[in-house]
Amino acid sequence: MRTLGIDVGSTTVKAVFCEGDAVLWRDYQRHNTHQAEKVLEFLVRLEAECGLQPGRDRLFFTGSGAGVIAPLVGGRIVQEVVAVAAAVERLHPDVHFVSEIGGEDMKTIFFTASESGKGKQIYMQSACSGGTGTFIEKTARKLRIPPEDLARMPYDGHTLHKISSKCGIFAEADANSLLKSGVKVEEIVASLFEAVVYQNLATLTKGNTPMPQVLLLGGPNCFFLGLQQAWRHHLGLLWQERGVALPEDATPEMLITVPADALYYGALGCVEVAGTEPPDSGRYVGGTTLRWWVEEGQHAAKAKEGGTPLGGDPAALADFRARYGATAGPPPVGAEGHRGPVILGCDFGSTTAKAVALAPDGRLLHTAYTPSKGNPIEDARALFRDISAAGLTEIGALALTGYGKDLLRDILGADEAVVETVAHARSAIAVFPDADVICDVGGTDVKIMMLRQGTVADFRLNSQCSSGNGAFLQGVAERYGIRLEDYAEKAFAARAMPSLAMGCGVFLQSDIVNQQRKGWSAEEIMAALAAVLPLNVWVYAGQLNNLRAAGRRFVLQGGTHRNLAVVKAQVDFITARIPDAEIRVHPYAGEAGAMGAALSALDAWSPGKATRFRGFDAIEALTWRTTTSEDTVCRWCTVNCKRSFIDVELPGAPGRPWSKVPLEPGWQRVIAANSCPKGLVEDVNEMRAVKDAMEENAGVSPNIGALVREEAFRSVRLVA
Repeated sequence: MRTLGIDVGSTTVKAVFCEGDAVLWRDYQRHNTHQAEKVLEFLVRLEAECGLQPGRDRLFFTGSGAGVIAPLVGGRIVQEVVAVAAAVERLHPDVHFVSEIGGEDMKTIFFTASESGKGKQIYMQSACSGGTGTFIEKTARKLRIPPEDLARMPYDGHTLHKISSKCGIFAEADANSLLKSGVKVEEIVASLFEAVVYQNLATLTKGNTPMPQVLLLGGPNCFFLGLQQAWRHHLGLLWQERGVALPEDATPEMLITVPADALYYGALGCVEVAGTEPPDSGRYVGGTTLRWWVEEGQHAAKAKEGGTPLGGDPAALADFRARYGATAGPPPVGAEGHRGPVILGCDFGSTTAKAVALAPDGRLLHTAYTPSKGNPIEDARALFRDISAAGLTEIGALALTGYGKDLLRDILGADEAVVETVAHARSAIAVFPDADVICDVGGTDVKIMMLRQGTVADFRLNSQCSSGNGAFLQGVAERYGIRLEDYAEKAFAARAMPSLAMGCGVFLQSDIVNQQRKGWSAEEIMAALAAVLPLNVWVYAGQLNNLRAAGRRFVLQGGTHRNLAVVKAQVDFITARIPDAEIRVHPYAGEAGAMGAALSALDAWSPGKATRFRGFDAIEALTWRTTTSEDTVCRWCTVNCKRSFIDVELPGAPGRPWSKVPLEPGWQRVIAANSCPKGLVEDVNEMRAVKDAMEENAGVSPNIGALVREEAFRSVRLVA
């Protein structure tokens, strides 16, 4: 009798076709949210290649996506952990602990001896992506690591850093902070593997001790060398701490196994369970009904369950495109014909770096917009190469804004460092002087500014939660293999969309996983994500339940509003509450912060005024090194933040000979990854150095006020 076992997981479909103990066919492929389509493709291939026959052969399904698909082809469903346990008991009778890590879930199984044979304790996590394959892949994409390189990157031998293991979104933020602090990518990836193993051991063992032998299953455990090394390291330590006696001459490496077919244990378990079921159970009825479901049925079901498409009817979408499809401003006039100084504004954001060059009369000469390379100095180099290539080499003034403004101010020689909210408000008011509300949605933050008579009267800022920001949308698009530039077209093409919950990005991620399991496609989920963004921006992050009270004239800016799907969702949301609202998109939405910085610099500039800008050649020739070690840890409080020291070679810099990480003259230090202002001071040695400098300066430039007070309150001893 021939049996097909199919594991329809959250990210992949695995299948094995067996006759007795012989495996006739097997395959493993990503489904990119099209679970039913991928299963149908497998069945068509099996009928052609192996003679899979309706009415004769049997199908048993497992996995998070099996519930809808199995009944359509006559298959039986096996619970995931039951399937994996059945395969392990059959193929590895000596194993006592199993960890299977999937795309969006984790399972652990403890096998213990009992009077009736083997007892099993089973723990599973499927509500959050923390510690899963998606957790690793999402963060690796942020680090721009190709999958083939990620698979080979080791855990052993690298310095480790703290990365949140409970949430994939927080892990991304931690990894991004480490990268911008100059930490090596290899160390961040090793720390990621550390976080995955920690999350599995902390969450899914429930205090039990994983005993040898140990089996590691699932794609991440199979593909990532560093993850296997992290398991061996931590289990070895755990056995040593808890006094677990290992077999003589055995090492942890020998007792922790990753089988060659670790990907297929769910599917193999289905075949094992089929052997215990009645012969007529799970008879294949053919793929006709599944094909109908793929082509028609699922769309009707989604239309009934889901909401109105984001694009609306064709006429409404055409009207929207006519109004907002060409909101970009006129192209910059360029350097040709321009003579004299240029006023430059740069915005070093969390995910992108932007620059705007203005003529002294305010004309826009040039814009630059580039994804962040992770290191702020590299970001600066990329921007200034672009500006130089445009022929704008005479810089009259330079202003910075964004997260990197303070770090780069002295390194680049900026004349001003402009607070982000000030820069964005200045830019919006310059284009729309009658604006009531400015909404800036960036990569990792949301800013809402309420204006009264051209000045900011109130504002809301959300930089601590991923809900409603652009990086969340970008991460989902990348996960589905869709370019950010194609996001809007994919979202508008969806004929229906699921309802996603407003609120915390962690819960939103879980909601996306659940909707995917119901069969919603990538395009439909992306449309829903754009549709829920205004709720997260205005209600959840901005706490503005009465939007009309904020005003009537709205300006949308920030790189996220370059996405027309987001603009459509914002327009629908605002006009549903304020029918007469005027909603305008900044003509240079992505560069709005940089434009505001440039305008601030222009306000302070005057002809002949010298700039602090170091020059293009000096920036291109910058040399720096990064140190992250025990000597860089901040000890001012019990948190002990693991900071990074970025040391840049600059002429005339004083160095830091007193430091635990000494710095010779000619070098300047920037401290990154500090969690509070205290972390900008290295340690007690720096405090002493600052105090010595103050005392030395006091002798040269005495504090007259202090001398007067001292003299006025000096006690006088009277002599009789």
